[in-house]
Amino acid sequence: MEKKSEILENFKTAIGSTVKSLSNSENVEVSFGNQNFESKKNSIKLPEVEQVNNKINYNQIRALADSKSLRLRFSDNKTFKSFEPDGNISKKLYKIAEKIRYEKLGSDQFKGVKNNIEKYYQERVNTLDLKNSEDKIVESFENYLRVKFFDSKNNKEIEKKLKTHKKDLNERFKGKIKELSNLTHDQAQYNSLISDLISNMNLDENFEEEEKNEEKEDENKKNSTNKEQKTKEKEQEQQEMSIDSGIPDLEHQASESDKDFEEIEVEDKSKSELKKNIKNNFGDYKYKAYTEEFDEIIKAEDLENEEELNRLRKNLDQQLLQLKNFVSKLANKLQRKLLAKQNRSWNFDLEEGLLDTAKLPRIIMDPFNSLSFKKEKDIEFKDTLVTILIDNSGSMRGKPISVAAICADILARTLERCGVKVEILGFTTKHWKGGSSREKWMKNNKPNLPGRLNDLRHIIYKSADMPWRQGKNNMGLMLKEGLLKENIDGEALKWAHNKMSRRKEERKILMVISDGAPVDDSTLSTNTSDYLETNLKNVVKWIENKTNIELLAIGIGHDVTRYYNQAIKITDVQDLGDVMINQLTDLFVEKNKKTLH
Repeated sequence: MEKKSEILENFKTAIGSTVKSLSNSENVEVSFGNQNFESKKNSIKLPEVEQVNNKINYNQIRALADSKSLRLRFSDNKTFKSFEPDGNISKKLYKIAEKIRYEKLGSDQFKGVKNNIEKYYQERVNTLDLKNSEDKIVESFENYLRVKFFDSKNNKEIEKKLKTHKKDLNERFKGKIKELSNLTHDQAQYNSLISDLISNMNLDENFEEEEKNEEKEDENKKNSTNKEQKTKEKEQEQQEMSIDSGIPDLEHQASESDKDFEEIEVEDKSKSELKKNIKNNFGDYKYKAYTEEFDEIIKAEDLENEEELNRLRKNLDQQLLQLKNFVSKLANKLQRKLLAKQNRSWNFDLEEGLLDTAKLPRIIMDPFNSLSFKKEKDIEFKDTLVTILIDNSGSMRGKPISVAAICADILARTLERCGVKVEILGFTTKHWKGGSSREKWMKNNKPNLPGRLNDLRHIIYKSADMPWRQGKNNMGLMLKEGLLKENIDGEALKWAHNKMSRRKEERKILMVISDGAPVDDSTLSTNTSDYLETNLKNVVKWIENKTNIELLAIGIGHDVTRYYNQAIKITDVQDLGDVMINQLTDLFVEKNKKTLH
């Protein structure tokens, strides 16, 4: 007995040493079972080692210890939380994806760690008991990513258990696995991409619908049983009643009962749809996309090779060269103003605080004057994200897109110097006059009012966490021939909003650079003429009134005030000058306080 106890203690000591080594932290604390340590960020809790001779138990402890150590080493919790999607199932999948990321990093470095984790997972997956659809989704997702990331294979039994969602996952992650795998060393970009992919699956909404349908089926059965019972009772009553007493119209009552039930069902469905529309359509319940399966969110560097991006950047630099002096003056002036707002904003004439030395002369002249104090204002300046969303439509070709690229370049450089996070996004379509979406619509006999009928292309030129120097070549991509096609502004705003809402920054400013109305010939030819404009207005109204994101639009050669409450118009880079400086500094002076509904 003493020998077993000694073996257990030695095993625990070895686990503790391994954890410290793997986590790269000497301060990490390890507890087993019911052991209680003070709660700390770098503490790890493991199950109790129940049986000394149980290899499975040992393997489980070692694998869990390795995994949790790698989390401490490779995963930043703040970054993880900043991209976390909404919804219970989505959060579970997001957590699994992050776990696989840091386990992959550890497995690539430590062969023993890889063996421990793989053995544990195989043992666990072999004993799976998938009782409900949520378990199937979660386990299928984890298995799918593990097979792809660790280049492993399932046995026939496991493949059979988890094949339910495999086809859907293959479609959802088509072309994204390699990208995710290449991003394992960059947690922010990895978390951002996987969060977008999971959110676009709409799992929680679909799951809610499934649950409601199951509930409705049960309710239908119950109601049917009750109805039969009531019918029998009424038949008996009917026999007992005299002709003069009046015979109730049983058929009419049954139809009325059915009608009531249908109304309840429709009401439940409408509530569900309302909830879905509020989340996905931003209050525009009539707007829809015929299909989203051909839409694309892509990084600029994945659209062109490095050589071409360098060439396009040189082209943009040549245009900037003509404005070199102006750009430098603008950047320096903007930087000085913003930093002045950050560093020198004070409340004066206070009864306590720092002595206001500027007002000492009046006390010397009149000793009966009281001392005056000042306090520096708390300005939430650095905790700010500015997202620049640029219209990449064909009508922007030429001078307008050059102006937009230069604007974005100036703002990104300047705001970065001031400690403000900047994200640059673009939106267009993959084709002119519809693409795969339109083809699918035509194959399905062209149903009326199909909604948006083109394939979206949303481009990430610079992520919020990417330094300007690293992403500057991407700006030149806007000058590429053939990139600029059609523009569906409403959905682009939704995308930008959703990306921003997952960020941790307290202050969020969205700047839209566009040349006017949304246009997509394929959509407008099959729906009402104001279909896209109405959607844009509704989305803008929703963001302006229902969120704390501050929205500013810059119209290139066009007045966009009919869509945006806060908008300015420019025709040339030279117009940026004082107008742009005033707009930006005004945004940072006073936070726009909106009421959340």
